[in-house]
Amino acid sequence: MLYFGVGATGLSNRRFFTTFAPPLTAVRNGGWQRSLGDDLAEKTLGIIGLGNNGSGVAKVGLAFGMNVIAWSQNLTASVAAAAGARLVSKEELLRTADVVSIHVVLSGRTIGLIGETEFALMKPSARLVNTSRGPLVVEAALLDALASHRIAGAAIDVYDVEPLPEDHPYRRANNLLATPHIGYVSRGHYESFYRDTVSNISTWLDENNSRTIP
Repeated sequence: MLYFGVGATGLSNRRFFTTFAPPLTAVRNGGWQRSLGDDLAEKTLGIIGLGNNGSGVAKVGLAFGMNVIAWSQNLTASVAAAAGARLVSKEELLRTADVVSIHVVLSGRTIGLIGETEFALMKPSARLVNTSRGPLVVEAALLDALASHRIAGAAIDVYDVEPLPEDHPYRRANNLLATPHIGYVSRGHYESFYRDTVSNISTWLDENNSRTIP
């Protein structure tokens, strides 16, 4: 999930993700470069949730010369500083970040964390990345923000309903990079999942076989 989050944020090749599709399409159709990208250096990366994934994204942002700020409900200044970020309020993060990347768990406190009010705070040039859980972002509010160009774009890998319905508006938004929840689909993750599953089953069998049945 970390590496997908980094890629979706556009931290590869020093350009934001919204500049990727036209050049790729142009090359495949026999064309060449006709688009202009935005530099990441000196831009502000706002990370919501500075746990394992969030702090990893912070490292990559710093490597590209980005200013990293962070917020979550329980984040402290010392923890943020240890990750190379500066603790700010949620409102300041949304107002100043060029990229807002979400890395919090879904809970009763975080459902609808980003909605109409939050999009109204963001810069028109800002991008939103959500690779955590779909309900963290209010879908209707995001669609409205994209359609009205209240924000420049978004990258989404998680949804309220999965698989994403064929007629979902996300599929038609031209300033949205939508991927089919592939952030965890990697060889390493699957090896870990299956290894842990087999280990848990073996442990359960060993414990139950060792019990003395009266």
